[in-house]
Amino acid sequence: MSPSSSPIKILVVDDQEQNRAFARATLEDEGFEIVLAATGEEAIERYREHAPDCVLLDIRMPGLDGFGTCARIRELPQGAETPIVFLTAQRDLDTFDAALRAGGDDFLTKPVRPTELLLRVQASLKLRRAYLSNREYVDLLRQQRDDLMRLQLQKERLMGFVVHDLKNPVSNIDLQAQILARDRLSPEAREAGANIREEVRSLMRLLLNLLDLSKSEEGRLIPARTIVDLASLVQEVCDALAGRAKAREISLQQLVEVPSLHADRDLLRRILENLLENALRHAPANSVVSVSASGGKGVTELRVADAGQGVPPPLREAIFDRFVQVDKPEQATGRSGRGLGLAFCRLAVEAHGGRIWVEDGQPGAVFLLSIPNAG
Repeated sequence: MSPSSSPIKILVVDDQEQNRAFARATLEDEGFEIVLAATGEEAIERYREHAPDCVLLDIRMPGLDGFGTCARIRELPQGAETPIVFLTAQRDLDTFDAALRAGGDDFLTKPVRPTELLLRVQASLKLRRAYLSNREYVDLLRQQRDDLMRLQLQKERLMGFVVHDLKNPVSNIDLQAQILARDRLSPEAREAGANIREEVRSLMRLLLNLLDLSKSEEGRLIPARTIVDLASLVQEVCDALAGRAKAREISLQQLVEVPSLHADRDLLRRILENLLENALRHAPANSVVSVSASGGKGVTELRVADAGQGVPPPLREAIFDRFVQVDKPEQATGRSGRGLGLAFCRLAVEAHGGRIWVEDGQPGAVFLLSIPNAG
């Protein structure tokens, strides 16, 4: 945007003040002029007054909702040509189709990252300019984009159904393995039952990770915080993975200096299980994997360390991305996997208001997570 040109106006419509403030702070820094509205009725008045170049529109609002507001704006002068981007916490196919029927041009799910919001606004404005000069070509691009989005949402819905349907048979396999492990059979048969249970627990963690990754995309991964006995929890996780550690000739060590933590016990247990499973997978035989917890400066810090090959600095962020395996032929690290466990860990830690990162263990890798103490 040149200094002499008039600023591009963006109308932001959302009944939540923090959402309006977020959009305003993000877009004003890029030179856009922001007009705010808290209801659908107010949005129509602001549109008449300011004739914005783009509209960011929440769906669920008291009174006139986003769909109705969009339809009303489309009836106003210039309203048919104004890009309207829906913002919603509902990431499902029915909502997406309803947004398109209402006349929306794009669809963003909350929580939205600042960079993503800026790029989608800029893309909508570019499409508007292109549409005015070549409508047939832009209509084709929009149709292809909408088809891809619909396919993605259908895939996510299918994955949710599959994961839910798999939980019951996996639980039944675990129950049968428990019976086998406790029966008066040979030691080998009982050991086989215990091994089956370990693999089933690993599979169940994978299924739960998939569910929670989906929840996080919809803004529904909210920790149910209680006072967690940290030493007891770490012991429970180590006991659950003791068979796997023994099979790999690895020792598990614990050092918990913090008596308790205000957190979601189930999420925290699964974070530790995923980190320990990752460490056991990469630690060499006859080595030690350690779990420790310490406190200070208003946070509790947990560390899971192994003596494997470690993670090179350029890959220490990518390793937390979903479906990413960091091994490459030109830079083998010994670190690979399904790409879900560490992605879940980051989302679950961030849901607690904390952060997770990896450092060099010299040798090996140290995964650290920091969770704020209750105020």
